[in-house]
Amino acid sequence: MLDLKVMVLTAMMTGSVVGASADNKFDYADERFADLQMLRYKVEGFEQLSLKQKTFIYYLQEAALWGRDILWDQNCKYNLRIRRVLEEVYKAETRVRTGNESDNEEFKAFETYLKRVWFSNGIHHHYGCDKFVPGFSSGWFMRRVHACADSFKDVQGGLDSLLQEVCDAIFNPNILQKRINLTEGVDLIKTSASNYYEGVTQAEAEEFYEKQKAEGDALRPVMYGMNSRLVKDASGRIYEKKWTVNGLYGSAIKHIVDNLLLAREYAEDDKQKEVIDLLVKYYRTGDLKTFDDYSIAWAENTEPLVDFVNGFIECYGDPLGLKCSWESLVNFKDLVATKRTETLSANAQWFEDHSPVDKSFKKEKVKGVSAKVINAALLAGDLYPSTAIGINLPNSNWIRREYGSKSVTIGNITNAYNQAAKGNGMRDEFVLLDSDKEILEKYADVCDELHTDLHECLGHGSGKLLDGIDPDSLKAYGSTIEEARADLFALYYLPDAKLVELGLTPNADAYKAGYYAQMQNGLMTQLVRIQPGKNLEEAHMRNRALIAHWAFEHGKADNVCELVKVNRKTYLRINDYEKLRVLFGELLAEIQRIKSTGDYKGAQALVEEYGVKVDPELHKEVLERYAKLNIAPYKGFINPKYTAVKDKNGKITDVKVSYNEVYAEQMMRYSTLYSALPLVNE
Repeated sequence: MLDLKVMVLTAMMTGSVVGASADNKFDYADERFADLQMLRYKVEGFEQLSLKQKTFIYYLQEAALWGRDILWDQNCKYNLRIRRVLEEVYKAETRVRTGNESDNEEFKAFETYLKRVWFSNGIHHHYGCDKFVPGFSSGWFMRRVHACADSFKDVQGGLDSLLQEVCDAIFNPNILQKRINLTEGVDLIKTSASNYYEGVTQAEAEEFYEKQKAEGDALRPVMYGMNSRLVKDASGRIYEKKWTVNGLYGSAIKHIVDNLLLAREYAEDDKQKEVIDLLVKYYRTGDLKTFDDYSIAWAENTEPLVDFVNGFIECYGDPLGLKCSWESLVNFKDLVATKRTETLSANAQWFEDHSPVDKSFKKEKVKGVSAKVINAALLAGDLYPSTAIGINLPNSNWIRREYGSKSVTIGNITNAYNQAAKGNGMRDEFVLLDSDKEILEKYADVCDELHTDLHECLGHGSGKLLDGIDPDSLKAYGSTIEEARADLFALYYLPDAKLVELGLTPNADAYKAGYYAQMQNGLMTQLVRIQPGKNLEEAHMRNRALIAHWAFEHGKADNVCELVKVNRKTYLRINDYEKLRVLFGELLAEIQRIKSTGDYKGAQALVEEYGVKVDPELHKEVLERYAKLNIAPYKGFINPKYTAVKDKNGKITDVKVSYNEVYAEQMMRYSTLYSALPLVNE
């Protein structure tokens, strides 16, 4: 564990505002650096919870925070070593600053680099996956490390060895270039810096898991490889190092388990206690069948107000789509807003029956679709600082088929994004017609929330795999196809009269705001998130581009959409919204066919043709226009801080939530209090 002190000095250095201003107006926007804007989210309703519920949340958020280092190590094997060195330098430098101006410029660049590394849980961009280029020199950095050499007396192998590894990882542009590489035609494991495989090739890894699948249950397969690192030793033997209490990452997982057991005493019902028991058993054994049992119990436990996600969940960080990154979300239900999602889930069968996909790919009976709007109490792991706004779990296809799924829309996160984006100038810059601006002003937020609900509550739970189809058959394209499927399901139904009938949309024209936003983002505005000369890599970006470009190209004959030039600026114009819906339906049918039949070549053709390539001239134009608005393209969150109030016997009598911790202070506190893993995890 790092011996770091939380330094209030960091708050003075950043010049950041804090969560609650003097007039009690909540400040959603906080500090900004590089291409990042830090936000805050308010945990509305926490004070009204019972002491039992508050205490439950307190221990769940403690369990969440102990998983932080796992993700750092999963993202790259050098990350924990790098963070340790960077933070020791930062701690020393913030105590005494020199008056040398050039030295101060180096420190400013160093501070920005450190904040970017904190944000991305490692040295690669959280979205683009490219390695950060430091704005400070290796010479300055090495001098600063040696100046605080006493801080590294506990490092095995000595400071010089550690510093050599760290400097190579940071400054050598020829190694660790991408955290995740999805480029067609190369070994995706060897060219990715993520730490899920050691010494194996892509072909060897695929063969290893194909053999496991062939020997397993074809109808109810476990998620092979999801909780392990695949390793080849010196003798050539290939085996898994499981992430368990007594295995890899065990020292962190033990703390997670200890706090889950403390939380168990405050669970809201016996079923929720069973969920925790199964999760703890899974953490102890690494048994994937136990994980399925836990997932089923979790999905069926829909009554409690307080809920949580904790574990190895999403596979976006693995280029093969098998290994799951660690994440956690502690939350409680927004009872008023949940009525919207409950309406959708109650009508799930109607939406499935009326979907434009082939009948053979539809579920005959939709089971167990539960949906709710939640308030996030704490984000952790792969959901922090950058987070999703909706989640649908479990990921196992057969569990969805037989037991259903649990979908959430994170209401207070969506609200924070919306509040922080007001008046940022995007609409005036990128929307040409006043009529389009007007409909976006009226209905964009409504459509955005409804799109998220449809995507998570129904889209991910729709359709089915044909019997015998491997759920991992789409390989590197699987995540993009799955996200496109859920997005298209939402887009197809946004204009449907059923939503007006159910009272979920204000009128029959409101959907146009959602359609315009989807097409504009996929064709143009999401390009602000990537560097010139780069193609699209991230699964969600590829999904949005695939949908927009496919619909644009297939609608050309009828002039459904067009990109028009006015004063040398490019704008989107949608001429036929009804036809656009037809196109979305046609693409949904094709993508569901690809998913249901495991058509790898079909997935590859769609993604590579429509979801990867970038028009360099349009990209250049969009970046220039966006730069004038002075908006950070990426947003992330500073967590609230929870403090347990205890009596003289150590019993919790209240839990307080505060929003006055600045970003650097929070990062240093987390490293001080929640670092359980060694710097090298083998």
